[in-house]
Amino acid sequence: MKKKQELCLLPVLVAACLVSIMGGSPLPSPILIGPDKAYLNSKVVFQCRSPGSPPPNTYELLKDGNHLVATSNDLQDDQSAMFFLKISVTSEGSYHCRVTAGGNMGLSGTVRLQVVIPVSGTMVTSDPDPPILYEGLRLTLTCDVTKGSHLSYTWFYNRQEVTSSPTSPLTPLLLWPVGNTLVVERVTTKHAGNYSCIAGTRMQTNSRFSSSREITVRIKVYLSVPQISFTISKEGSSYHGNVTCRSSRGTPPVTFYLFLDDKEVGSDVATESLVAWFPVAMVPGRDMGAVRCAVESDAQRLTSRPLTLVVVPVGGSPKVDVEYLYRVDSKMAAARLQCLLSLGTFPFFSWSLNGSLLLHPSEGDSSHPSHALADGGRTLFLTEITLEDSGYYRCRARDSYDVTSAWVESQPVLVQVTEVATTTIEVMAIVFCCFLMLTLAGGVACVMRMLNRQRDVVASSEQRARARAANERRFSEHFCIIPDPLSLSDITTRPLRSQYNRRDEIKPNFRPTSSSQKNPSM
Repeated sequence: MKKKQELCLLPVLVAACLVSIMGGSPLPSPILIGPDKAYLNSKVVFQCRSPGSPPPNTYELLKDGNHLVATSNDLQDDQSAMFFLKISVTSEGSYHCRVTAGGNMGLSGTVRLQVVIPVSGTMVTSDPDPPILYEGLRLTLTCDVTKGSHLSYTWFYNRQEVTSSPTSPLTPLLLWPVGNTLVVERVTTKHAGNYSCIAGTRMQTNSRFSSSREITVRIKVYLSVPQISFTISKEGSSYHGNVTCRSSRGTPPVTFYLFLDDKEVGSDVATESLVAWFPVAMVPGRDMGAVRCAVESDAQRLTSRPLTLVVVPVGGSPKVDVEYLYRVDSKMAAARLQCLLSLGTFPFFSWSLNGSLLLHPSEGDSSHPSHALADGGRTLFLTEITLEDSGYYRCRARDSYDVTSAWVESQPVLVQVTEVATTTIEVMAIVFCCFLMLTLAGGVACVMRMLNRQRDVVASSEQRARARAANERRFSEHFCIIPDPLSLSDITTRPLRSQYNRRDEIKPNFRPTSSSQKNPSM
C-alpha cells in the first residue's frame, strides 16, 4: 500500500522539477503602451512596463505572435523599456511584449497598429462627364484621391457642408452622401452649382486633410412647346410683318425654324434667350398663308400650332358694355367699361367723356387720375365714381399700324353714381334672424293654444259627466224610473194572451162583472 502512494506522488515530483528547471513561477503581466494608428514613414514609440519585477529584466517586443521586433535589457530598477520603430508598409499588425526576469516570464496584452497612408491628390469626378445633364436624370459625384487610407469624406455644395440632418439648409435638395460618393437620383435646377469635397484622416494628433477643386454642375431644362404670334407695321405706303416664336422654358442655345405653308423660310440660333423673330410679307385684308415655328435643342424638337397670316382692318360698330363693381359694404366702388369690337385684328382704342377725350397712356398722362386703361385700351376702369365722373362715355377704334386709318365710334352710354341704398349682408342677417325668431314665437304660441284648448275640452266633458251623474241620483230619489219602452218588433211579435197575462199580474184584485161574463170579448 505504501508503495502505491509513492508511485502516485512521483508525477507531482517530476512536474515540480520541470517547473524549477524552466524558470520558476511566472511574472505579473507587463503593460504595453503604443499607438493604434501611425502614418507611413513616421516614427512611433512602444513602452513596455513590468512593475514588481526585480532587475535584471529582458524586454522583447513581438509582432503577430512570436516574431521578434526588438529587445531591451533593464539592468537597473527602472522596470520599463522603450522601443522606437519607423513605420513601413509591413509595420501594421498586433504587438505585445515579453518580460523575462530571474528565470520567470510574463506576457502583456496586445496593441493593434494600423498604418495610415497620408492623403493627397483629392479630386471630384462626375457621371456623366462633363457634369451637364437635363432635369430628371441621375447625377453621381465621386471624391477620388491619388493615395491615402483610413479616409473620411466631407462634401460641400456652393461652399456649404452637405449633411443628412433635417435642419440642414440643403436637405430639400435631397443630397445624400454615401462614403466617397454623392448621388442625386432626379436632378432639378436647384442642384446646379459648385461642388467640392475634403478627404482626410482624423487622428488624436496630427490629422491630415486634402481638398479638391470645385466642379460646376449644370442642369438643363427641357423646352416647352413654342408659341407663335405676329405683328404688322407700316412704313410709307408698304406694310411689313414680323412673326415671333417663343418658348416659355428651356435652356439655350436653341435653334428656331419658321415654316410658311409647310415650307422652311428661315432659321435663327438663340444663344441667350428663347425667342426669335422672322420678317414676313403682309397685306391687310389678304390671307398670306399659314405659318408654324419649331424649336430644337440637343435633346428635343417641338413644333408650334399653325397660325394664319390674316390682318382684318377695324370696322363695324363698337359697343360699350358697363359693369359696376361694389365693395364689401355694398357701396359702389368702381365701374368697368369694355369696348366690344366686331372687326379688327390690331385695333387702337380711345375713350371720351361728355365729348372730352381721355388721353391714352401711350399719348401722355391721363387727364382723369381716377381712370385706368387695360387690355391695350379696350377696357376702361373708373376707380373712383364721383359726380365728376358721371356722364356719357364713348369708345372709338382704328388700326394701330396705320395712323391714317378711319375711326369707328360707339353710341354714348350713361354712367352715373346711384344713391339707391342697398341691403348689406349684416342687415339681411339681422332681418332673417328676427323673422326666424318671430316664426318660432308664433309656432310656440300656436302649440300652447292647442294644448290649452284640449285641456278645456277635457275639463268641460268631465264636468258635464259629473253633473249628469248628480242629476240622475237626485231624480232617482224622488221619482220612479220607467224603463225604456219595448221596441215595435217586440210588441207585434208577442201573442195577445201574454198581454192579458201581464195585465192580470198588474191587477190581481180584478173581478169580472156579469156583463163581462156575458160578453167575453171585453
